[in-house]
Amino acid sequence: MNDANIEWRVSEGLVPYPDALAFMEQRAAAIRAGTAPECIWLLEHPPLFTAGTSADPSELFNPQGLPVFAAGRGGRYTYHGPGQRVGYLMLDLDRRGRDIRLFVRALEGWMITTLANLGVSAHRSAGRIGIWVGEGPAEAKIGALGVRVRRWVTLHGFSINVSPDLAHFSGIVPCGIAEFGVTSLQALEIEAGTGELDAALRRNCSDFLQQLDIRNNAP
Repeated sequence: MNDANIEWRVSEGLVPYPDALAFMEQRAAAIRAGTAPECIWLLEHPPLFTAGTSADPSELFNPQGLPVFAAGRGGRYTYHGPGQRVGYLMLDLDRRGRDIRLFVRALEGWMITTLANLGVSAHRSAGRIGIWVGEGPAEAKIGALGVRVRRWVTLHGFSINVSPDLAHFSGIVPCGIAEFGVTSLQALEIEAGTGELDAALRRNCSDFLQQLDIRNNAP
């Protein structure tokens, strides 16, 4: 299965988090019922924090007084805001192979390949969730992941920092990792913007989906 039957949504402006959450819930239920196609949604949120199911209240400082939302996804606290591309994935793993670990690894690979297209050498880091750049003390997170699977339909997804206000990340311990910083395409002096990022994500999506389908289609 490729991405031909997936609905791609790209929202202009800032989407309120409760609106996005409601859409994901409704679409996931419709996908399971067979009344709507799978969906990949690219958007940005106003400045806010989200709390995953493992969020530790001691890791929320929030000196800016930003709103905090319970996300229902896995993971801890994360930040969303203008200049950060968020991708929400509503995909049917019942059709694509019931392998959540494979889904997460394929999603990481999609982000890494996309960033490589923009001139960024990114990588996974053992024991630390997210997508990283740099080495040693200079290593920093450029992308985050947080997913939920309900009745084998995925919700939530990933974020990639294009040009957000990095100071806002000081309001939390991002994803529970205090030892390393957060960076962005802008901070790395990469001139690509959201449009270029979106195009690279779309260009590499078929390979991402193929990774999901390999096991399901194996003889």
